[in-house]
Amino acid sequence: MHAERVNAGAMKVLVTGGAGYIGSHTCVELVQAGFEPVVVDNLCNSSKAAVERVGQITGKPLEFIELDLRDGAALTQLFARHSFG
Repeated sequence: MHAERVNAGAMKVLVTGGAGYIGSHTCVELVQAGFEPVVVDNLCNSSKAAVERVGQITGKPLEFIELDLRDGAALTQLFARHSFG
């Protein structure tokens, strides 16, 4: 398994739905455990403000990508730009 290491060894983790209630709480836990969440959400039932609040809580801003998982071309671009553990 190949994992991109950034921020002093943090492993990038893709969190789909990360702007929702469960996803944002999961991101807080991931950051506190030393991971670097990359949040993907289409914001149909969530808010980018939740992602910003995670950054305020943890002191580490998260990368947020507004994307619908049904968009195959956008997913291809996402995985071309990032390597997740």
